[in-house]
Amino acid sequence: MSVQTVLLPVFVLIGLAFTLLMGMAVARTRSLRSGETRFKDIALREPNWSARATQIANCFSNQFEIPVLFYILIALALPLRHADLVIVVLSWVFVITRFVHAGIFVTSNNVPQRGLAWFVGVVVLLVMWVYFALRMMLV
Repeated sequence: MSVQTVLLPVFVLIGLAFTLLMGMAVARTRSLRSGETRFKDIALREPNWSARATQIANCFSNQFEIPVLFYILIALALPLRHADLVIVVLSWVFVITRFVHAGIFVTSNNVPQRGLAWFVGVVVLLVMWVYFALRMMLV
């Protein structure tokens, strides 16, 4: 697999994180401008943001939990030349689950649906790690 093919899902997932970061900044700015949140209420990182700003911030924060294991896997698989078609296809499935998860998180925030999207992504990532580990140990 070409480096570009392997890294494209990584870049797309990073794009999601930056999009959420910008959305969080906009939501927080609106919350401050509207007076819903005051600077003194959040100056020491107290969780006093508006519900909408908190919702987007929590989704953004979530991009640094499970996805970190994905980034590590790709960072290992690529230089070790074990990033094959299976890894790329599963990468895209994982990225799609992250978009679904984030989409639910920042819209309806339906926890059972969001949890299902999260769980499917975790299972896909686990399969990726098992596949990678077996290829590393058996080759």
